[in-house]
Amino acid sequence: MFRYSLAVAALALATPAAAQSLPENFQTGPVFTDFGPHAPVAGLERFPLPTEFRHSFDVATRADAGTRNRGFESAARFINMHVAAGVDAGRIDTVVVVHGSAVLDLLTDDALAARPRAEGVEAPVNGSAAMVRTMLDHGVRFVVCGQSAAAQGVERDDLIEGVEMALSAMTAHALLQQQGYTVNPF
Repeated sequence: MFRYSLAVAALALATPAAAQSLPENFQTGPVFTDFGPHAPVAGLERFPLPTEFRHSFDVATRADAGTRNRGFESAARFINMHVAAGVDAGRIDTVVVVHGSAVLDLLTDDALAARPRAEGVEAPVNGSAAMVRTMLDHGVRFVVCGQSAAAQGVERDDLIEGVEMALSAMTAHALLQQQGYTVNPF
């Protein structure tokens, strides 16, 4: 019985958070209706007008195959929850700085298919691509670390259209901070 309980507990901890259902009080929207879930928090005062956010996210972890990158989705959640709480969407300026293996979550499907893989293994599909394109269309910037891109064998043409490249993630964050951006450590 103990081994069974231990196995069930290990399986629960190993299950990706994206596969677990959210509590029913979480919702998407109002900006991104297919992702970026958030929960309303009762009893909070409204944000003083005009509230403005210049915020960057640091994302270094790649998503599991076929799933959306949680770091990218956190940026969408940030936008959704603040707009739902009364902040004007036009006053939220968000940049996602991407480095490490997460760079691969910004590749086109063609670029992913061209990457080396074991014989007989199907070409992966970028589970984050549709979300990234939607976020780009809403003015969210994605900036790739050029050092990570070089280490991963990624060229600028491999990236989803609209994704930018910087010399490094450190450089991108330093420049963004000089422009008044705060950094979200999640």
